[in-house]
Amino acid sequence: MCGIFAICQCPARTGKFFDLEKAKELSNRQYHRGPDFRGFYQDSLSGDILVHERLAIMDLGISHPLQGSNERSQVIHNGEIYNHQHLRDHELKGVHLRTSCDSEVIIFLYEKFRDGAFCNLLDGVFAFALCCDGKFLTARDPIGVKQMYFGVDSDSRFFFSNEMKSIEDVCGNTRVSPFPPGHYYTPETGFVRYFEPLWFQPKNAINPLDLCSLHDKLVAAVHKRLMSDAPLGVLLSGGLDSSLVSSIAVREMSRRGYTIHSFSIGVDHNSPDVVAARKVADFIGTIHHEFYFSIQEGIRNLRKLIWHLESYDVTSIRASTPMYFLSEKIREMGIKVVLSGEGADEIFGGYLYFHNAPNNDEFQKETIDRVLHLYTSDCLRADKSSMAHSVEVRVPFLDKAFLEEAILTEPAFKRPQILDCGRSCEKFALRSAFNHDENPYLPAEILWRQKEQFSDGVGYDWIDKLMQHCSDQISDEEFATAADQFPINTPHSKEAFYMRKIFHEHFPSKEAAATVRKWIPKWQKNQDPSGRACTAHLQASHDIGMEKLEETEKIAQRPRKA
Repeated sequence: MCGIFAICQCPARTGKFFDLEKAKELSNRQYHRGPDFRGFYQDSLSGDILVHERLAIMDLGISHPLQGSNERSQVIHNGEIYNHQHLRDHELKGVHLRTSCDSEVIIFLYEKFRDGAFCNLLDGVFAFALCCDGKFLTARDPIGVKQMYFGVDSDSRFFFSNEMKSIEDVCGNTRVSPFPPGHYYTPETGFVRYFEPLWFQPKNAINPLDLCSLHDKLVAAVHKRLMSDAPLGVLLSGGLDSSLVSSIAVREMSRRGYTIHSFSIGVDHNSPDVVAARKVADFIGTIHHEFYFSIQEGIRNLRKLIWHLESYDVTSIRASTPMYFLSEKIREMGIKVVLSGEGADEIFGGYLYFHNAPNNDEFQKETIDRVLHLYTSDCLRADKSSMAHSVEVRVPFLDKAFLEEAILTEPAFKRPQILDCGRSCEKFALRSAFNHDENPYLPAEILWRQKEQFSDGVGYDWIDKLMQHCSDQISDEEFATAADQFPINTPHSKEAFYMRKIFHEHFPSKEAAATVRKWIPKWQKNQDPSGRACTAHLQASHDIGMEKLEETEKIAQRPRKA
């Protein structure tokens, strides 16, 4: 995990090269992503620039850019290539590589194939840029686990960066956008999609449920993500997804002779997630650590958090707050890598609003849409709130082989099922795949625990008091100007308006505002993203956000003075 920054000079309308020192200054805005080493390269003939901020995970002593077969062949990479040893032994057999760093295979694969389609050979997550004999190429992993943006300046140069803050003021008047996942870019081809799996099309989800295959592919996905030369732990919320990942990781690390640290957070020791995580940690045998944050600490941190997060989406900010504080504590303990459970809710329709899906086809379409936009929500949250403190989060559920197995399973097997107790249970297929009577992975009460969204699970007071605080900061008169001030994704609550104001202060361009996609539940009247807004929640608060929303909608509709 690192920070990459690159400039492609070729499309520029000017022959003047971008200043390397200025490029290093821009890259330094994401220094938190890679505080261990800095490296840079500018091609003397093309003018293309690569700058790298390194968080050392593999082959700890080296720095990027990594050189290929000659000095004009260089690569910078953010992420992990889990099959790098296989690539060394097969596609690159006989090629002399200088390091054991997984990133090095990228530049030698490009030298061999000279085509961005080689990205399909990579099993991992990545945002990378390379220069090779005057050619330039950059690419992003299939789902967008690694964050990446591109921009175009007034001279038509292309800029690339993990975080928008490095390019927004340079490119904000022209073009700033998320780099599309599953694509590569060259100045000759523009953006090209290299990743086109069968599961993109909902009609292809016709496979019967195979619990053994689901089980084996998730286990394999977790095992490959234990690759690290740096200390490693697990994020443990006590929900199904992180608990399964933690249990699988503990079994494998124990087999290798290691113990593993687990981490949870809440507003106090009675928070739903903290209580559940405590039970899981005791059951699976981790060295467990609980941390707490106060609601006032969360509120005071909003401005800093939104700068790191680069989003004004309400649910992302709510959920990023505890993850930001937890990552800070994890880094203080010297741990650089953690496994987490992001992605399962999108794949299996785990959010409570999926209980309201009208039919199998709509259920399947919505799961695919959620997976394809993870780069705007949970992947963005997990990456940026953890990398604010130089901690890498790995997400086994978004493994390519596991995605293929799970998404192509017929939707009828993934929809919520009625349990013997009468409760409708989401992610029934996933739970069933790990429901082993002998040598169980989890306590039954955790395996069948109802979905609790992270921002709720840390303590229900967090959302309730955050909403009240934001509402208190925005007058009725100010909120009535929402559409005029923010025509892109106009905020429809005072909480959203307050977050948007802070975002605008950090990133004032319209281009920056357009990079954000709001997370909104489907098939329910209450559009608040809290899980408690859904009637399927056992402790549903059906009017959460509704009273204030109705009030502010009336304010927004009032006629204005001429």
